Amino acid sequence: MNKYDMKHYEANRYDANRYDVAVVGGSAAGLSAALVLTRARRSVVVIDSGTPRNAPATHMHGYLSRDGMNPADLLDAGRDEVKGYGGELLTGVVTELIPNGPQGFWALLSDGRRLSDRKVLVATGLHDELPAIAGLADRWARDVLHCPYCHGHEVADRRLGVLGGTPGSVRYAQIVRQWSDDLVYFAAPDTLTAVQRSELLARQIDIVEEPIDGLVVDDDRLVGVRLAGSRVVPRDALFVPPRFVPNNALLVGVGCAVDDAGWPVIDGAGCTSVRGIWAAGNVADPRAQVITAAGAGSAAAISINAELVEDDVRRAVDDFNHGHTR
Repeated sequence: MNKYDMKHYEANRYDANRYDVAVVGGSAAGLSAALVLTRARRSVVVIDSGTPRNAPATHMHGYLSRDGMNPADLLDAGRDEVKGYGGELLTGVVTELIPNGPQGFWALLSDGRRLSDRKVLVATGLHDELPAIAGLADRWARDVLHCPYCHGHEVADRRLGVLGGTPGSVRYAQIVRQWSDDLVYFAAPDTLTAVQRSELLARQIDIVEEPIDGLVVDDDRLVGVRLAGSRVVPRDALFVPPRFVPNNALLVGVGCAVDDAGWPVIDGAGCTSVRGIWAAGNVADPRAQVITAAGAGSAAAISINAELVEDDVRRAVDDFNHGHTR
């Protein structure tokens, strides 16, 4: 390859790695945003690690027209739609976002790749911190559940349990009570107030105030909760309100403001405190279900495109004033 060809190759390689928008995270929020932006004729790359939070789940619920669909099938369909409009999908991990000039960013990947992007949407989700109880993580999203609106119907009228110990867990148990008359609230000793105790008993929610030793599983299904004294409380499913932790490292690293719990400070369209960076989905809203996250991604995409248009107008005016036309 001669010097001219080499320069041409390097220029093309640079252009091939420059996008209007980089979407970090390819689940419901990220893919929804990418779909809107590719249909708006923007060059979009979606970078995803391939480890969605709901990977253990075989069905999702509450998504109009897609109720009961396997989450993996939804993502497959979304990826095909984004690719159909010219979007690019990359498997990888973005380790850092670095400002690139006054209006752009470098997205650095763990394998050494570097992508130049005018705008960035971070849709990296969250992770669940579960209590350190033997067997709990292994049954997660199977018969150890966190969202009654996602899974309550599927375990209705069965022997259910709620693991207490987190703020709001008593109220959470009162919600789970809608799906079954046979509900046990597991609480640490001396943690319930008199009012909470009376409210639980008034709705026939049994209270167990003993330390939990682990879960009892038989034939690959939950059958009970083993207490520290070896007594087993028969249960078919256990609801556990986990501690939600945002995957916010990219946002914090690029200087986005977060609140005391680590959630990014955003406006109604997902704009962060750093111009050119948006956040959508569970990284910004721990209560977002799949359908809610998809909507947030769509709203962020419209906001992103509006800002891109503003940038395009400024550049066009500047070029026009200097005797150039586009």
